[in-house]
Amino acid sequence: MASRVSERGPLHNMEARSVAESRTIFSQVMLPGDANPVGTVHGGTIAKLVDSTGAVAAMRHCRAYAASIVTVRIDAMNFVQPIHVGEVVTLRASVNDVGRTSLEVGVRVDAENVRTADVKHVASAYLVYVALDDAGNPTAVPPLLVATDEERRRQHAARARRAARRRTSGR
Repeated sequence: MASRVSERGPLHNMEARSVAESRTIFSQVMLPGDANPVGTVHGGTIAKLVDSTGAVAAMRHCRAYAASIVTVRIDAMNFVQPIHVGEVVTLRASVNDVGRTSLEVGVRVDAENVRTADVKHVASAYLVYVALDDAGNPTAVPPLLVATDEERRRQHAARARRAARRRTSGR
């Protein structure tokens, strides 16, 4: 049974929004409670921060509350370097592309040693969110305006990932 797509509800304002309107930056110092016994931060701690930061970017694009945006997929999450206790983790998220009711958000995670000012890229992720109306049905999301070559590149890559997801899921 296919669910109905709502055209009204919390996201009825369908003016296109720019990538810049969704950009979200969040920073947090990593504490001992975030880490394992050898002092590196748990991947799950970072995954939760990635999902929260990505959701804020999706909410900003849709201008909706958290209950209206749900995570349906973490397409890929790659950890490339460890994060240590005491480092400041900064997450940057923005909407890469939108479908009819879904959004792909890219999140980049960097860690900074505040004593040395060294910053390293530690993780990246692509997440897919679906917008829901007040009844819990998928609802249309605003179109995305891309303005720069980098935004167009990210949108093109997001569309390729969406096509690959459809091929593997049969939808």
